[in-house]
Amino acid sequence: MQNPFFKQIENKTGVEMEEIMALANAIQYADFTNEKQVRKIVQRVSKMAKKPITRELEDKIVKSIIKDGNALDFSKIEKML
Repeated sequence: MQNPFFKQIENKTGVEMEEIMALANAIQYADFTNEKQVRKIVQRVSKMAKKPITRELEDKIVKSIIKDGNALDFSKIEKML
C-alpha cells in the first residue's frame, strides 16, 4: 500500500499492511466460539507481534476468548501476552 499512513504503521510495527488487513479480515468473520479458529488467530497474533507464547498461555487466552463468545477484547489479549 502506498498510503503514507499505512507506511508509518508498517515502519513502526514491522508488519506489512497486507498481513494486518488479512488478520483484521480473519477476525471480522471468525466464530469466537470455535476453538480451532480462535487458536489460529491467537497463534497468528503471537507470530506477528514476534512474542512467542507457551502452550499453557495460549490455552488460557483461547479459553478466555471462547468464554466471552463474540466479544473480543484486544486489551485483554495484549495484557496476557
